[in-house]
Amino acid sequence: MNILNEMRLSFPAKSVNEGFARSAVSAFVMELDPTISELADIKTAVSEAVTNCIVHGYRRESGTVYIDAKITEDMNVIIKIRDKGIGIPDVKQAMKPLFTTAENEERAGLGFAVMQSFMDSVRVRSAPDKGTTVTLSKRIIKIK
Repeated sequence: MNILNEMRLSFPAKSVNEGFARSAVSAFVMELDPTISELADIKTAVSEAVTNCIVHGYRRESGTVYIDAKITEDMNVIIKIRDKGIGIPDVKQAMKPLFTTAENEERAGLGFAVMQSFMDSVRVRSAPDKGTTVTLSKRIIKIK
């Protein structure tokens, strides 16, 4: 897998930065000339992953969200979104639709399901007290 381009980004885990993350990743992906639909899919998945870091990873504590993105020569976009928060004790359970750990908040528990519906693959690695890494990938189809 030859990497054509890559970027790294980190920012405070504050809800005001979710839009920044969406914009930064979409600007990075623009070199592939994605369709509006492909770009919207990526932005939505990034938004969900970043929101999970902020809401669930740090649970109102301060922290940092990290994004590493790569574009490969076969038109794949690989985006890793990571926190160093509380982690997920049971990733399999957390990825089930409607499951949420948010207490006394209106959370639908659909973040991972949304990511999976918009991306080609979603991988989640997590360990309690060490944080979570969500890896999103999507192949951009070139229209000729």
